[in-house]
Amino acid sequence: MYGISYWFLPAFSGCVWLGTLLGMLGGWVANGEPQYPWMDGQTIAFISHVGATYWGKPLFIAGSATAQVAFVLCFISERWLRHRGRLTHNYTTAEKALSVCASIFAIIGACGLILLTIFDTRRYPPVHEAMLAVFIAGYIISAIFICAEYQRLGIFFREYRILRASFWIKLTFIIVEIALAIAFGVTQYRTADNSAAIIEWIIALMYIFYTWSFIIDFLPATRTKHKDHRFPPVRAADDEMAMNTQHQGSMTNGPVYSSGGHYGDTESHGSQQPMQQGERAGPSQNF
Repeated sequence: MYGISYWFLPAFSGCVWLGTLLGMLGGWVANGEPQYPWMDGQTIAFISHVGATYWGKPLFIAGSATAQVAFVLCFISERWLRHRGRLTHNYTTAEKALSVCASIFAIIGACGLILLTIFDTRRYPPVHEAMLAVFIAGYIISAIFICAEYQRLGIFFREYRILRASFWIKLTFIIVEIALAIAFGVTQYRTADNSAAIIEWIIALMYIFYTWSFIIDFLPATRTKHKDHRFPPVRAADDEMAMNTQHQGSMTNGPVYSSGGHYGDTESHGSQQPMQQGERAGPSQNF
């Protein structure tokens, strides 16, 4: 049931990035935790410090490029699978626009990471720092857009709990990464470089879990390979009940789920299984 499918892309991307980080950290420790001339006297190396060494830079570039290409393909695949009905269709044009914006900023973030590995902190410190900001900002903004898309999908497809789970995971990533980015900036401003280095490693590790969160997004696609099992196309203009429910959500200052997207002629309790004849969906609820 869960054979190799599109979920492999985020799994592979996260594993490559994890392997890259462990390889760089392990290499630095194995070499006796050296203090490189470009470390400005601190004792804990930034990822970028290790990535500026003769042995760390090839690993940093190769690992980052591979992980980022695979992760960008996740966004492209998600858009394609929704279009084909392998995942729940986007209900409105706004959702499609949010998905496209998420993809664009993910590409920007990916380019930032790849470029910062090329323009290392030893030889090109201003460019390196600028690309680091592009990387962090790009993926945080991308996560905001994709959270907005999933929140809107949840209004019309409340029967698919997988959307709610993915929404909360990604929202948690946004909150934690913004907090860590602020802490990173403050520690650097106060020249607490060792603390800043620790926070940078944590930010990089948190990014892995964000990448892996896309695995659950692609799980429904493992059951919709056959055309008969795909999600039927829906349009907001054709579903008066969903439109009324959306209006109700606006009146109560929050999204209210409707059963706007039907799986065949039945509704569904969970991520994919239709409800039995005569069963009714539970009451609407907010994210």
